[in-house]
Formats: sequence, C-alpha cells, structure tokens
Amino acid sequence: MNQHEAEPKQQPTRRNLLFKVGTALNVVAGALLAIPLVGYIGSSFSKRRAAKEWISLGSIDQFPEQQTRLTTYRNPFTRPWDGPSAEISCYVRHTAGGRFQVFAVNCTHLGCPVRWFEESHLFMCPCHGGAYYDDGSRASGPPPRGLYEYEYKIEQAKLWVRGGQLPTLSEPL
Repeated sequence: MNQHEAEPKQQPTRRNLLFKVGTALNVVAGALLAIPLVGYIGSSFSKRRAAKEWISLGSIDQFPEQQTRLTTYRNPFTRPWDGPSAEISCYVRHTAGGRFQVFAVNCTHLGCPVRWFEESHLFMCPCHGGAYYDDGSRASGPPPRGLYEYEYKIEQAKLWVRGGQLPTLSEPL
C-alpha cells in the first residue's frame, strides 16, 4: 500500500475558504487599480494631436486696419456642461495690406489673460508684469517668448481662425 493513498483528504476549513476569497478580492482590486494606471502611462507614448477646426470670427470689416480688437469664438469641441468656459477669447490685429495676426489671450509665462492697452500699444499681463509689443513679440518680464498666434485665413470677406486647442509652450515659435 502506497503512503500517499493512505492519507485522508483534507476537509475544507473556514480559514482556507477566507484565504481564497481574500486573494481573489486582492487580485480584482489590483486589476481595477492597474487598468487606469497603465492607460495613463501608455497615453504619454501616443502622438495623438488634439483636433482643430476653422471657426469664423466674423467679417473682416469688424476689424479696422491698424487696430487690435478683442473677440471671442465658441470652442467647437465642447461638452454641454462647459457653459461660458467654452467661449475662447483672442485678440485680432489688422495690420497694413489686409494682413492679420490672431493672438491667444494667454500669457506665455503662466497663462494669465493679457490685456491690450491702446495708448501704449502693449499687451500687459497683470500676474507677473509680462509685456508684449503690438506684434505679439516679448517686450519685458518673465514670459519666455511672444504671444501665441493662431493660424488664420480669409474666405468670402470673413476672417477664420483655426481653433479648438489652446496653445502651450510645446507649440513651435
């Protein structure tokens, strides 16, 4: 007679059952935590670019030559709960010869909204004293570069801006 055959089968105990249930719950909890973490880490490797779309700012007659005007457009990539935050402000500068510059209102230092001062022909940031010339180039203060410019086009006497993504320092000069 074999020694292993003689041993009686062990009866399941409460301790063994609770150990198996606890192990299973830990595996499930670990998986639930790991899935978003893997997605977050994996998303940094994807080169997905945010969508951009052409948005009308209105007739070019709204923007007199040699003047800078504040205007807004509605972000085309919004959710119903975005409310007023879906309105994106920008400055439109009509230069000579029917050319335009469309600037984001965000300071390139920390993103505070800049204000246009017609008297001095400067954009000023109230947060840390950054200043920009009327062409958007950096004048003084902590900003590392000039104001962000949106791509624009003119079609059928309307000014169109390519929007939908806020510019950041990752944008090329």
